[in-house]
Amino acid sequence: MINRLFKSTFLFTLIVILSCGNVEADKNRTQSSSTKNKNDINSSEEIIEDIVVGANQTDLYMPLLHGKKVGVVGNQSSLILNKNKEYVHLVDSLLALNVVLKKVFAPEHGFRGKADAGEKVEDGKDPKTGLPVISLYGNNKKPKPEQLEDIEILIFDLQDVGARFYTYISSLHYVMEACAENNIKLLVFDRPNPNGHYVDGPILEKEYQSFVGMHPIPVVHGLTMGEYAKMINGENWLKNGIHCNLQVIKMSNYDHQKKYSLPVKPSPNLPNDKSINLYPSLCFFEGTNVNAGRGTHKQFQVFGSPFLNAKEFSYTYTPISMDGAKSPKHLGKKCFGEDLSESTYLNKINLKWLIRAYNNTENKAGFFNSFFTKLAGTEKLQKQIENGLSEEEIRSTWKSGLKQFKIRREQYLLYQ
Repeated sequence: MINRLFKSTFLFTLIVILSCGNVEADKNRTQSSSTKNKNDINSSEEIIEDIVVGANQTDLYMPLLHGKKVGVVGNQSSLILNKNKEYVHLVDSLLALNVVLKKVFAPEHGFRGKADAGEKVEDGKDPKTGLPVISLYGNNKKPKPEQLEDIEILIFDLQDVGARFYTYISSLHYVMEACAENNIKLLVFDRPNPNGHYVDGPILEKEYQSFVGMHPIPVVHGLTMGEYAKMINGENWLKNGIHCNLQVIKMSNYDHQKKYSLPVKPSPNLPNDKSINLYPSLCFFEGTNVNAGRGTHKQFQVFGSPFLNAKEFSYTYTPISMDGAKSPKHLGKKCFGEDLSESTYLNKINLKWLIRAYNNTENKAGFFNSFFTKLAGTEKLQKQIENGLSEEEIRSTWKSGLKQFKIRREQYLLYQ
């Protein structure tokens, strides 16, 4: 009996020392500027300093992991703030807490987050820990049963940016589906949505479903990963209406109107708060012949093309090959466009830049490509722009769909 008491006391003490759990995280204030490390993204916005992310709520999830074989869906954004006010990777934290980690699953851009958008990411090993890393991109978007054989509980911890075409929510869908089919419990460690302060855009139509748009939601959905997971279950979006055994590890002191500065890039071409805020508006250019800043150090903060009117667009830049954009659109060519890096903070999608670019291109027939419809989730937006509708006229056609979505969204909110 004494031995058991000693072991229990020792285990509890070890967890308290190593853990960066709730109490410690509250003291540390997870986004304090004094704690940011060399991987930080630059912030131009006010930072809320007291949000405690799900990964830091160790007192809530460590009892669930005790004695279990665990897998992690994560990448470079899966960070936890330790008692020394330093960011460490969740995988390293779990190993320090003697969690039995079996493998890591990585989404688009890979486990360390360095791959280009759409680039094939191979399976391999994490050089730091030696853990197997399974890619959830390309031909293996959904974990296979044999890849889950030695997993009893799976942790999902990715930093989303709140746009339908940002593929981490698509990975969430497939992970939930695989867990449901293989009777594996899923823990979603929740993180703030930096674009969670508004809901906007056209609703995806079923015939345009793809990996950059899987569900009938607007472009900007206003949900955290945990809330989105609840919606996937609640709306029966998984194959055959199956449900995932889901538990969300909530944040504390978060609401959807709080601005949040990410401690690390969520993906290679979202380097700072400004690019993240502009992303839902500028990503539409990915479906056109206009470059959206890839191949520059102002990714998703500028746009330009050799085909835009030089008299109308005085700002110029030339995309180069770089990490995260090895072959950017218009590589080595002078682009005429606009610098938006000092633009005002957006509370809705801005279509004026897209409309202006279309109206001032020398080749309107070659402006849009087939990817645009996938991004928009509908053919209507392209046709509306081609027919000369104003931003206000286009936005008016979204009102009914947005109203209905907001009503459905309300029941899945964990934070106000």
